[in-house]
Order: sequence, then structure tokens, then C-alpha cells
Amino acid sequence: MEAVREAEVEAKAKEKFGQLIKEEFGRIERMKQDTELTDFAELDTIVIGVLPGDGIGPIIMKEALRVLNCLLEPEIKSGRVEIRMIEGMTIENRAAKLQSLPDEVFEEIKKCNVILKGPMVTPRAGEPWPNLVSANSLLRRGLELFAAVRPIKIPEKNIDWTFFRENIEGEYIWGNKGIQVNEDLAVDFKVQTKQGSERIARAAFEYARKNGKKNVTIVTKANIVKLADGNFIKAVRRVGQDYPEIEIQERLVDAMCAKMLDAEFNKGIEVIVLPNLYGDIVTDVAAEHQGGLGTASSSNLGNKYAMFEAIHGTAPFLIDHGRGDYADPCSLIRAAGMLMAHIGYGDRKDILDKALDVCTITDRKKVVTTDVDGASAAEFTDYLLETIEGKKG
Repeated sequence: MEAVREAEVEAKAKEKFGQLIKEEFGRIERMKQDTELTDFAELDTIVIGVLPGDGIGPIIMKEALRVLNCLLEPEIKSGRVEIRMIEGMTIENRAAKLQSLPDEVFEEIKKCNVILKGPMVTPRAGEPWPNLVSANSLLRRGLELFAAVRPIKIPEKNIDWTFFRENIEGEYIWGNKGIQVNEDLAVDFKVQTKQGSERIARAAFEYARKNGKKNVTIVTKANIVKLADGNFIKAVRRVGQDYPEIEIQERLVDAMCAKMLDAEFNKGIEVIVLPNLYGDIVTDVAAEHQGGLGTASSSNLGNKYAMFEAIHGTAPFLIDHGRGDYADPCSLIRAAGMLMAHIGYGDRKDILDKALDVCTITDRKKVVTTDVDGASAAEFTDYLLETIEGKKG
């Protein structure tokens, strides 16, 4: 009986794990072929697809679009830029279709060059939705958006960091493909590839070189996760040989979370490259130190497509308490700024950044809060647009 059971376990393990390995070999080949680069200067029309999202998503998206329309007004009027609303990504529609990323919606998304995305519900056990996988993850994988780039600035701590989080692999790529062996045992997986690690590393080093940065810091848990994290470090250092002017250093992820504000610990840090899960956690911690998730934005970059988003969730508490209109729109507005720079309008991002500094740091006469006496998202954006007009002049 024991021999039969062992044979059954071996057969099932080979079948399940073998199929996953075959899929990864196919993905590696696709990465090798992923060489098509979008040159926005050569496009007659740059199409910005808009996915409003769930919860506070449509509320803050409305304000972000007001800012985009203001700063890109000449290009929109001339037809150089088109803003295209894409329907069908609400949790209600996704749940009804039992698809995190409905096929027909994804086809519309692929007709765009860049995406501005609001927060979307990822159902959890116990919630009144089917247990769908993350739409965010499917979008990143489907569009090959391998680099999540998140800037964090804390001037009073002399912190000006740019995080490059690997966006597809790690613990997330097989997040719904683990094995529930029995009620006593569950197994999940972590995936690292040479190609995936090298392309995020090169993105980080290219950014560092182009922006005059002298340091790239690798964050892992390689003292424990020997293979996946160890190979990630080797890949980054291998790519770093092409950038001899840039120093490479390492930090452990737990220490990074605990001591990132320690001046001695973070000395020299400028550009940070991390595997997927660590990047998710560390950038959220850094955003909280910056002033909260509502202050932070993220770009998701690939060779052909790019997607820009807030890094926070849908804020169900605000919605449930009728306070959605008071959500802070700065995260998605900052994402819109990153989008403008990516498509060739860095001067408009500069105007926006200076206006945001005035509205959120220098002159806080209207501060977006969730308190009864705070400014609404629309009121804050009114104030921001007034400031932008002054900067444009």
C-alpha cells in the first residue's frame, strides 16, 4: 500500500510540476523574442487607455483626467494624443464573467499604447465575490510589464529613491498554482529566471546612468532563499559589469524594512532593485514613510506597453462610509505625471511636480484628508489646477 501511495504521489507531482516547468520554458522563449520597442516620437497618435477601477478608483480617476486634459490640452486638440475610456474592468463585470481580465477588454487594452489604471478589487476569501486572481498581475503578465518603477522622496531625511521591482516572477507568477497536498500540507512556489532578472537589472542600471545616479542597491533574502534570491543577485551583478561607474551594494529585505530611515543604514542608496514580493512590501513601507500610500504612484514598464497606477487599494472604508469623494487623488495624479514623462512630455511632468510641491508641502491651505473638514478630491484638484496655470504662465 505504501509503495502504491508513493507511486501515486510521484506521478501527480511530476504531472503538476512538469506542466508548470514546460510553461516557464515557453515564457522564457517569449522573453528572448520580446524585442519590439515603442518609439512614441514615431507615432501619429499616442493612445492613452483609461481603466477607472473600483471603489474610489473612478473618483480619483476623474481628477487625474482633469489634470491630464489640462497639461496635454494642445496635443489632445491636435489629435497627437487620444484619451480612450475602456469599460468592463469593474469587479461586478469581472465577477459576472468569472474572468479577472475579460478577453474582450484585454483586446481593447492592447489597442492602446499606455494605460492609466485606477485601483481594482482583488477578491479575498470571505468576500462576496468569486475568488478571482489579481487583475493587476494578469495585466502585467499579458502586456509583459516587467518593471514596476516607484519613486519615493522624503526630503527631511535626504531620501530620493527609485525602486525597480521585478513585476512578473517571484512568488506571484504561480500564485494560484500551488499544490494543496492534503489538509495538513500546502506548497507554493517562487520562480526566478535569468532573463527576467537581467532585464529588470538592466532597466535599473539604465535609469541610474541616464539620471546621474551612482548606486544600485539589491534587496533580497539571499541568506535564506539560496537559489532564487542568490541567482537574482548574480544576475544583477552580471549586468552591472556593463556599468562600471555605478556602485553595487546589497541589503536584506527585513533589515531594509526595519531600518530604511536610518541614515547610516541607507547611506548611498539611490536606485533599488528587488524581486517581486519584496518590492511590493518594501515600496509600501517606504510610501508610508513618505506620507501614506495615497501619496505614491507606480509605473509598470515593458518594451512595447506601459501602465501607470496608484499603489493603494480601493478604500472600501471610505466608500462604505460615504466618504469616497474625500479620497486623496494625488497618487493617481502623480501616476499621470509619470505617464506624461514616459510618452515624451517630461516638461509637463515638471510643471505638475512643482505644482504638487506647492499644494502639498509649501502651501497647505487646502489639504486632502478623510476628515469632515478636509478638502474633497475635486476641491484639491481645483486648487492644483489653479497652481498649474500659474506655473504654466
